[in-house]
Amino acid sequence: MTQYDALLLLSFGGPEGPDDVIPFLENVTRGRNIPRARLEEVGEHYFLFGGVSPINRLCRDLKSAIEADFAAHDIDLPVYWGNRNWTPYLADTVRQMQADGVRRAAAFVTSAYSGFSTNDQYLNDIARARAEVPDAPEIDKLPVYCDRPGFIEPFVDATKDALSRLPEGARLVFTAHSVPLAQPNRDLYAEELYAAARTVAQKAAPGTPWDLVYQSRSGPPTQPWLEPQITEHLEKLRGEGVRAVAVVPIGFVSDHMEVKYDLDVEAADLAADLGIAFARAATPGTDPRFAALPRHLLGETE
Repeated sequence: MTQYDALLLLSFGGPEGPDDVIPFLENVTRGRNIPRARLEEVGEHYFLFGGVSPINRLCRDLKSAIEADFAAHDIDLPVYWGNRNWTPYLADTVRQMQADGVRRAAAFVTSAYSGFSTNDQYLNDIARARAEVPDAPEIDKLPVYCDRPGFIEPFVDATKDALSRLPEGARLVFTAHSVPLAQPNRDLYAEELYAAARTVAQKAAPGTPWDLVYQSRSGPPTQPWLEPQITEHLEKLRGEGVRAVAVVPIGFVSDHMEVKYDLDVEAADLAADLGIAFARAATPGTDPRFAALPRHLLGETE
């Protein structure tokens, strides 16, 4: 691992107080002409949680877990953290890395898949941040890891746990963030999601029926996105006689707002209204196997 002198944990970012919510959403949607009323509507999701997204706390915890894994394996590599859309902003982190003498870093992003919003945008943000910092260090994004044991195995255990909290005959419903059909690399993103869901289903509950659905779409109704949405799918399952679902957020690495609101509030409330027993599987978060992924991916670069 000597070719790198730092690891960069790169994430999406989120508000840490009520005054942050609308400015954060403006950052996320800049250039997309999203009406102010829509931002305020989405902002209400954050206000249900005190205007605080869990994602920054989760990144702090993951950074500590990665540092602990490095220390346990005698890897002397500092870990930095930067965000795309909120403090600590990526450019500020790159500036700090440059001041600390970092010359080449590997970036571990909190997104496991290929695709535009899950991979390419991170590459664009890295390039943009480096352009803002004179003599910026080189930054190489580590490979996608949606098929790696450190990502899959925590989901396998979490899926078993969710099923154990439900009556026999529960259906597995895997969910991920939807994207527009016109988005570059959308097919690859969907293929990787399907493969990850299939692997987890086969390992956690062989023979159990499962579906891959989507959530959190934000575009205009006239713009086609990956479907079906989880809410529509729950209604369909109810019509088919399904009475229990284990929802597995296979598209996410931590319990941030899209998980806490779109699943734990919106989907759970709908399931209750439909008379469907509902259990949500945990995301990898700071599972030691997930925290070890940067070390394993770094080892592959040797």
